[in-house]
Amino acid sequence: MSQPFPYDEKSLLIRVSKGDETAFGILFHTYHNKLGSYILKLTESFPLTEEIVQDVFLSIWQHRATLEDINRFEPYLFVIARNRAFNCLKQMARERMRQEEWANQFRDERDVEEYIEGQDGYETPCRNGYETLIDQAISQLPPQQKKVYQLHNQQNMGYPDIAMQLGLSATTVKKHMSLAVRKIRDYVSSHMDPVSILFLCCLSLVWG
Repeated sequence: MSQPFPYDEKSLLIRVSKGDETAFGILFHTYHNKLGSYILKLTESFPLTEEIVQDVFLSIWQHRATLEDINRFEPYLFVIARNRAFNCLKQMARERMRQEEWANQFRDERDVEEYIEGQDGYETPCRNGYETLIDQAISQLPPQQKKVYQLHNQQNMGYPDIAMQLGLSATTVKKHMSLAVRKIRDYVSSHMDPVSILFLCCLSLVWG
C-alpha cells in the first residue's frame, strides 16, 4: 500500500512549476527509489534503470511549467517513465538487429571475397568468363556502390577509411557494400549457364 504523500502535492507541484528547486528536490527524493524499482522490473538492468530515472526527472524539470495542471503526479510520472523504458528497450532491440544484419552481411561478403581470392592462379576459360561477368556486374553498379566496392575490394580499404574518403557514415558505406555484393551475385548467377555454375562449385570444393 502506498505511503501517504507527506506534503500538499498540488502546492508542491505549483512551486516546482515556478522554478522552486527545493520543491523539486522533495519530489525527486520522494519518488526516486519507488520509480527505480518499477523501471528495474521492466529493464532488468541497474545502469539502464538509473539512466531512465534521471532522464525522466530531468524531463520533468525541463517541462515544469506544465506541472501546475497535473492533478495526480504519481500516475503522470510513472506513465512517462514506462514510455521512456519501452522506447529504450525498442531502440536496444533495433540496434541488436542491425548488428546481427551487419555480421551476416560481413560473412556473406567474406564468402565471396575468399572464394575469388582462393581461385587466384587457377586460370580456365570458365574462370575467365566468371571474372568477366564480375567486371560487367561492377560496371553496372550505381556510382556510389561502385566506388565503395572498388575501394574495399581492389584497394583493401576498411569501412572507416572509405567513409572518411567519400564523406559518408560507416553505416552508409556498409549499406552500399551490401547492396553491391548482392547485385554482383545476382548478376553473375543470372548470366551463367548451369554447367558453368556446377563447374565453379566443383572448383570451390577442390581448391577451397
